[in-house]
Amino acid sequence: MDLADSSLYINRELSWLRFNERVLEEALDARHPLLERVKFLSIFSRNLDEFFMIRMSGLYWQLHTGSVDAPPDGLTPKQQLESVKRELDLLLTKHLNCWEGDLLPKLREAGVHLVSHSELAADATKRLRDYFTTAVLPILTPLAFDAAHPFPHISNLSMNLAIVIRHTDGQERFARLKVPPLFPRLLNIPEFSADACPEPAPSGFVWIEDVIAANLDLLFPGCAVIAAYPFRVTRDADPDIEEDEAADLLEAIQESLRQRHFGTAVRLEVSGKMPDRIRGMLAHNLELALDQIQAVPGPLGMADLIELTQLDRPDLKDPPAAHKPTPTLTRPDMFASIRDRDVLVYHPYDSFMPIVEWLRLAATDPDVVAIKQTLYRVGRQSPVVEALMQARENGKEVTALVELKARFDEEHNIQWAQEMERAGVHVVYGLVGFKTHAKMCLIIRREGDGLARYTHLSTGNYNPATARVYTDLALLTRNPAITSDVVMLFNALTGYAGSIHYRRLMVAPDGVREGIIQRIDRVSARHHDGSQGYIALKLNALTDPACIQALYRASQAGVQIDLQVRGICSLRPGVPGISERIAVTSLVGRFLEHSRIFYFRSGHEEELWLGSADLMPRNLDGRIEVVFPVESPDLRRAIRDNILLPHLRDTVQLRRMTRDGTYERVAPSPGEPPFDSQQRMLEQAGSWMRPS
Repeated sequence: MDLADSSLYINRELSWLRFNERVLEEALDARHPLLERVKFLSIFSRNLDEFFMIRMSGLYWQLHTGSVDAPPDGLTPKQQLESVKRELDLLLTKHLNCWEGDLLPKLREAGVHLVSHSELAADATKRLRDYFTTAVLPILTPLAFDAAHPFPHISNLSMNLAIVIRHTDGQERFARLKVPPLFPRLLNIPEFSADACPEPAPSGFVWIEDVIAANLDLLFPGCAVIAAYPFRVTRDADPDIEEDEAADLLEAIQESLRQRHFGTAVRLEVSGKMPDRIRGMLAHNLELALDQIQAVPGPLGMADLIELTQLDRPDLKDPPAAHKPTPTLTRPDMFASIRDRDVLVYHPYDSFMPIVEWLRLAATDPDVVAIKQTLYRVGRQSPVVEALMQARENGKEVTALVELKARFDEEHNIQWAQEMERAGVHVVYGLVGFKTHAKMCLIIRREGDGLARYTHLSTGNYNPATARVYTDLALLTRNPAITSDVVMLFNALTGYAGSIHYRRLMVAPDGVREGIIQRIDRVSARHHDGSQGYIALKLNALTDPACIQALYRASQAGVQIDLQVRGICSLRPGVPGISERIAVTSLVGRFLEHSRIFYFRSGHEEELWLGSADLMPRNLDGRIEVVFPVESPDLRRAIRDNILLPHLRDTVQLRRMTRDGTYERVAPSPGEPPFDSQQRMLEQAGSWMRPS
């Protein structure tokens, strides 16, 4: 069978929907504390917003322009849209039932009440009206829509009210009102009280658009407010940037951010109570087809439920995780720790703060002469960036390669880039046409009669906030071959370079796909010659056809393959004669599995690599990615035995992909206790990575 046959591939959009379904299943899982379940429901909705802004907008663009980028599975844009909508309808029904039939009643039982404005007592409505009058009303701007007023622009993901009023002339008029994003979406209800509520004291909330709708008479004096219906528009948020035509990339990104609010509309969410005539009027003016309207029986914009997780209710949340320091990085001289041996940390089980302290030490160490670092997603507050600016103030040569095109983090990155430039840091934006997704830091230090090079390479971002919830592995090393490669890569990114031969790193574009396929094929060849082969890959996504075909060939050669792919997976397991030796699993749990691990074994020989790259064409062809080796046998063994294999035998959070692309939970064998790999990591934090 031709390994490029479309039947061997699962559509990436449908695979993504099944990943988000696994997120929704966590919201349905009663084993989680209640507010953690609410968190997963919020993540499901946020993921769906991004899916429409990026993936669905791309499909609609292909459909309307006829410019088809045919996927390996062979589905046309029209077929993909039809399939996505069928599955999405089922998911949204499941989502609503989870909220209204499960979580909402349980929140009420726990003393957390989300109520409609009409259910409130008179004293509460009066206090909310006073709050509306003083804090909200002055900011609101109703926009009329009639022959004298053009249809107003509806910004991306904003919450709006479609308002029908009867004017003093007796005619019905339409107005649009945007709910300002300055306020919490869930307003605390003053003097809330409820009968028979358990301890602790109850909390009450009402949606802000409900409060605004109940007080519209103050906004339209002398008019009768007939009705107000919430609605929300999702727009294409992935504008093309012609870098080769942009004299200033920073300016181009800033302009693209402004345009994000004005992208083509791709989805209209409306209240289920909105009449057809108003739906039709909105769809017509937004240039949307009727099948791009989603009528929602419950609240819109459920991603905002994340606000509930800020409640001081530890009884409704996971116990705080103990992020322990890495023992080998607790010495006063961290450089000596790395000089003695390679150090490997595993976030969030190992604290990210020693990495921050290492950078702070470098900023003040008189022997450090230079620091170079890539920055992809650093977050709103960044002690890493502050350490780089402090290093520059102390006379170090500091270079920061800031990726301005990190989707949905562009604004933060622009602000940090400008602030670092003011501090004297050399700020560069990488190579034209490529995102710099590699995660690396290089520190040059005077030692003895020469210069020593230390590097930090990671699967994750330099972001302390995400390092508390994303699982990522990082290597700190003084290995001459690796640090020499990092020096050459930084020089290529900040200056000019032709073809570079890297001694130990795989670098994309060009090097990662080639390096991974070479190792897959080598395991296959050696297995054929009698040396038992095994491959295990832990990834966020797998869609690259060339890599998938290499894995199919390995399976055909008899190699056993374990793939743990958290999100999208286009490889189809279990096809006779093609992939019956390939098992695909996905682990979705308390922490976001973000590490990329590449393990290859032939007989007694083994290789283990870590990196920033998923096996997707966008990563392998359009990004600067780094995959790096773990050369210490002790650290290889620790990763293999204490991370990779436990994750593969999880029986609490693990799902296994079936041949048709759906997933089923992995249950423990009869008589075997459930095994939660993430809980095991928490219990072993601080000790699991010590070399034997």
